[in-house]
Amino acid sequence: MYNEAERFPDNETLLFLAGPAGRLEAIASTPGAEPLQTVTAIICHPHPEQEGTMHNKVVTTLHRACRDNGIRTVRFNYRGVGQSEGHFGHAVGETADLMAVITWVKRVRPADNLWLMGFSFGAGIVLQAAASQTAAIRYLVCVAPPVDRDYFQASPPKDCPWLVIQGQEDEVVDPIAVKQWVEQITDNKPAFHFLPQVGHFFHGKLVLLREEISSELIKQLPSASLT
Repeated sequence: MYNEAERFPDNETLLFLAGPAGRLEAIASTPGAEPLQTVTAIICHPHPEQEGTMHNKVVTTLHRACRDNGIRTVRFNYRGVGQSEGHFGHAVGETADLMAVITWVKRVRPADNLWLMGFSFGAGIVLQAAASQTAAIRYLVCVAPPVDRDYFQASPPKDCPWLVIQGQEDEVVDPIAVKQWVEQITDNKPAFHFLPQVGHFFHGKLVLLREEISSELIKQLPSASLT
């Protein structure tokens, strides 16, 4: 048994949240430097059957870009990963896990703008969640969305602004398929960064990724708040 946190922590804290398949292991983080923004970003990791966890380097880079800009973050392990309970849910279960984390964030930070970010498999998960939570999501970041996978059935968000980042030398997700997918979007087209000499895992390019994300996050930030 465990007690779910009733408030967002003041520093980086390991938490266990209630999920549809049991507890979900998560790390919630509040930046130590001010000003803090009235924004909380939930970050989703890559495929759990391909060693994806909330400690993935791209996921932590997304977190650091948020931290640098005064944004609270939540990273979590899907069901069956790390100390999260349950078993792989073939994208449907993982989307339900994200929805449970969204519910917790909305309860403990009800006034915050809610942002979703995801890498690879996680990019597909955030898009699926946004499709059912359009009014609640204020910004999306999708890094290497797996548009060439059978499980990827996400539709572009209709209302909120969003960002897609794709490496041109991605060896896991077809970069041309991602580029064509973005080009075919007619309503609410995302900002698109198509990065040369960048592979799927951004080896040697994590600083570049952090800079690319930060440059876009700054454009989306609401007025600074010291809450």
